Amino acid sequence: MRASGGFHGRRIQKTGGSTFIVSLPKNWVLARGLRAGDVLYFTPRADGSMTVFPEAATAGEGERRVVQVTNTIDQEHLFRRLVAEYIAGYPLLEIRTDGRMSARTREVIRGFAQRMIGPEILEETSEAVVLQDVVGPNPLPIPSVIRRMHQMVRAMQTDAMAAFRARDASIAKDVVERDWEVDRLHWFLEKQVTTALRDARVLATLDLTLPECSTFLLASRVLERIADHAVRIAETVSILGKERTPQRLAAELDRMAEGAATALADALVSLDTRDMEKANAVLDSAKELSRLRDKVLHEIATKQGRLAIGLAYVLESLERSAYYASDLAEIAIDRAVEMAGRPIDLTPPQAPPVSETPARRAAST
Repeated sequence: MRASGGFHGRRIQKTGGSTFIVSLPKNWVLARGLRAGDVLYFTPRADGSMTVFPEAATAGEGERRVVQVTNTIDQEHLFRRLVAEYIAGYPLLEIRTDGRMSARTREVIRGFAQRMIGPEILEETSEAVVLQDVVGPNPLPIPSVIRRMHQMVRAMQTDAMAAFRARDASIAKDVVERDWEVDRLHWFLEKQVTTALRDARVLATLDLTLPECSTFLLASRVLERIADHAVRIAETVSILGKERTPQRLAAELDRMAEGAATALADALVSLDTRDMEKANAVLDSAKELSRLRDKVLHEIATKQGRLAIGLAYVLESLERSAYYASDLAEIAIDRAVEMAGRPIDLTPPQAPPVSETPARRAAST
């Protein structure tokens, strides 16, 4: 046996005519309470490695996390703490207070459970609320989550610009509300990856390598940020009020919006196909949008009051969206060589579903 840096080396031995065997480290066997005759499971990985784990309860089964809070905690701080606990991936989450839990604290916990994917209230007492993750660590393939997030973000971008052009507060409000859907998908994906990093059995069920998990998590973060900028564009409706955007300036902003949306779609395709040429094209398009930004900014500088402020917000969000797409393209280039195995299906649809675009529904009526 050789041991170095925490790794244990074992020579492969051959027994009989065609059977190969490898011995197990004694400390590992004893630490898990195993003995002769127990069953071990092996899972081949796409990167050529193999995961071994003993026959036992389902990964994560019975793990309970107890969170002690106070009734005076800020509501946003409590919600953020619950999100962090959710991402940690414990199947059972018990939130407790010293003495009776206030109605205000319970309201935050219930709101959290309603907004997340998985947590349901299992039991309540005067001092505690217990949440159980009812969906498990891998109910939805990670590539499907990314694909769904892109559909939603693209629809939000389209509707945000429609609200901006028409100064339609109802469409703008709908865009803001849909941001929660993108957030909950991002948090769900982050929980999946965190759980997989902690438990090799969960990683095996994802059918992804660790570098792939990292790539998807970065892509999810990019999409979540772009959704935030769609919200910011929608919120300019209340800033602009009845101020009208000059037609030529509105056309240039539309051009930037379409360029940013196309860059995002192309970046996802380059990540899927490992196409470095397409990824570089996305980076080049971002430079072109920067030149257009300078031109638009010069025109905005001639405006005054709330019109100038609102247009500046829209311009900045469109520029940031394009740069986030560039970040994704850089990730695609970085991963093109090291990612191996079959291509990952991330190809986004050509257009968002009509059912998700209130602007189109309004136009059709």
